[in-house]
Amino acid sequence: MNRLSIAARIVLSAGVLTAGALLSACTSNDEPDIAPATPTTNSISISIPAPSSSGGAPNTDQITSAAATQLCDMMRPEVGKWRDEGTVLAKISFNGTVHNWAARNGGLNDVVITDRKIIDTITLEHCPDVRQQVLDALNIPDLASGLAGFN
Repeated sequence: MNRLSIAARIVLSAGVLTAGALLSACTSNDEPDIAPATPTTNSISISIPAPSSSGGAPNTDQITSAAATQLCDMMRPEVGKWRDEGTVLAKISFNGTVHNWAARNGGLNDVVITDRKIIDTITLEHCPDVRQQVLDALNIPDLASGLAGFN
């Protein structure tokens, strides 16, 4: 028992010394006092140029020919899957595809929400064959009626 009590004392002493060292490091007065922030006489000026009239931001209400082609290209490979999964799941996936396309093209989602028939107009002009395949797969009379939740 004598050995155990000596070993216990050594461990306890080491722990106390370590704790004391840590506490003294935390309360050290070696660091200078932090001065409160005071305003300076120097000032910084930042100027941001106004956007130019020929800016590169897309017109969120304009559907370009490239965007229309992209919609056709996004729907084309999905038609077989939509046919196989049934009309309920296919319509959900169709909605996702249309809104994904709209988001990728400058946020056209508001245009689609405002005028669902725009999807029919685009596909009639750019890919009537794909449009017809989608109509058959979703069992709908027009693509506008396949877009859920919009009036």
